[in-house]
Amino acid sequence: MRIQNIALVVSALAAACILPSHAQTGSTLDKVKASGAITVAYRESSIPFSYLGADAKPTGFGWEICGKIVDEVKAVTGRADLKVGTQSVTSQNRIPLMVNGTIDIECGSTTNNTDRAKQVAFAINYFYTGTRLLVKANSPVKTIDDLKGKKVVSTTGTTNYQVLRKVNADRNLGFDLLAAKDHAESALLVQNGRADAFGMDDILLYGLRASAQKPEDWAVVGEAIQVEPYAIMLRRDDPEFKKLVDGVITRLVKSGEFETLYKKWFQSPIPPRGINLNAPMSQDLRDNLTALSDKPAG
Repeated sequence: MRIQNIALVVSALAAACILPSHAQTGSTLDKVKASGAITVAYRESSIPFSYLGADAKPTGFGWEICGKIVDEVKAVTGRADLKVGTQSVTSQNRIPLMVNGTIDIECGSTTNNTDRAKQVAFAINYFYTGTRLLVKANSPVKTIDDLKGKKVVSTTGTTNYQVLRKVNADRNLGFDLLAAKDHAESALLVQNGRADAFGMDDILLYGLRASAQKPEDWAVVGEAIQVEPYAIMLRRDDPEFKKLVDGVITRLVKSGEFETLYKKWFQSPIPPRGINLNAPMSQDLRDNLTALSDKPAG
């Protein structure tokens, strides 16, 4: 599987360890207007939401939406000269980097849930997914119950890791749950035979499969466990910025542009290899295009 496995930069690691007393305070828009800069966070392998393209630059569904949000920030703050910085984040460090002010907005595949809402805020939900399994196409693992006595990997800092730990205990499956630093490393453990399955949000698994050198060598299997919403992540206690972000998403939905973007990234050939994920919009997402809710998972 030809998936980039880029080491975390030292600065990001250091920022993740900063104590809560250094947390960013005040309005994001005031900060941006005063500094003339905004930092947008991206993921390196969360296809098709936010990932590195063939040119090693961020791209994807969430990334494109965040670009439209940045355009609105420029207009509202009057900073046509706004400097847009980018910051790679992982499942493990994305929340600390938001809390301490290193990043201003995160455009990836972050689940909106009540536990995370104690530390950060979320915009209107823009995707719904459930935990499933990435395995080799010839694997005997077809369902969650087939994991008994196997080795399963998931990515550190994700809700999926917690979901798998719970289902392991609830069903008494006794599988060995491994933790990897990012999605690319998780997939690599399966490729190298060090794990039998990679448990993650199904749409991300389809993205990883599509980006593989031989997609036919991989399969996404098992029933979906615990359907959850994705949303763009923001700092807490900043209603002005959340209103702006929600307003951009609302306009995209009502104008039909959101559905156009969905078809572009989920139902059309996408970079880097022009493979179509063929992932139709779920009923949960269609319902939220009407409700425009930011309701978290439990």
